Amino acid sequence: MLIHQTLVRERCFDSVPGSSKKRILENCSELIADQVDGLDAEEIFGGLINRERLGSTGIGEGVAIPHCRLEECREATGALVKLPEPVDFDAIDGQPVDLLFVLLVPSEATEAHLQILAALAEMFNDAGLRQRMRAASDEDALYKVAVDYEMEHI
Repeated sequence: MLIHQTLVRERCFDSVPGSSKKRILENCSELIADQVDGLDAEEIFGGLINRERLGSTGIGEGVAIPHCRLEECREATGALVKLPEPVDFDAIDGQPVDLLFVLLVPSEATEAHLQILAALAEMFNDAGLRQRMRAASDEDALYKVAVDYEMEHI
């Protein structure tokens, strides 16, 4: 499964407010729930927080990929988020995070979940991509960076 199958323009968010990992995840949960029928903000937030308790999803270089499986989730659902200021995310390299890709998958989607996570990790490993995302002026530009990157690498 490709990243663009999980991400739509309406789930790209620029300048999501929050001064802590918990607040960022809470705000992202609300934004996603507003966009996706059948998903509840509290359920999303609970799933993401429970996953973070197992270990930080901060993968380094200012990037985090918070993710979880949810019973109510019918298909893999992604949200690309840029923060106005980096926040501490307990990332493996100790750097604060300003780029997130929130991934929600159905409970039974084990293989798809792992494939998408691997694709995201590879994508965010590209320093040029991270730079272009950080330079994106709004949600449209942020979405275009992600889609263009994937189309170049299919």
